Amino acid sequence: MALQLRPNCEYCDTDLPPHDTRARICTFECTFCASCVETHLRNVCPNCGGGFAPRPIRPRNEWRPGLSVARRPPSDKRVHLSYGPEEIRAFSERIAAIPPEQR
Repeated sequence: MALQLRPNCEYCDTDLPPHDTRARICTFECTFCASCVETHLRNVCPNCGGGFAPRPIRPRNEWRPGLSVARRPPSDKRVHLSYGPEEIRAFSERIAAIPPEQR
């Protein structure tokens, strides 16, 4: 199963096309831009509490049959947080000092 490749930052709604190197994801594919991860979230996913990694780039060219962004297109469904900025800040502050691999 391929990653969804969500089209936007769930915090600031910045567009994150499939080739964007600023995209960060958690293990549940929650998607944020690098700026929000560093500035607002402190490497704490506001949905699950996990950390983030750079989102992989799906190849534009079909180097192997059926495996490309054209054959397996990204999601067009925009996702937005269901938590407000203050709740996110408090959540991040509470667990940011714990390394992601120990959360």
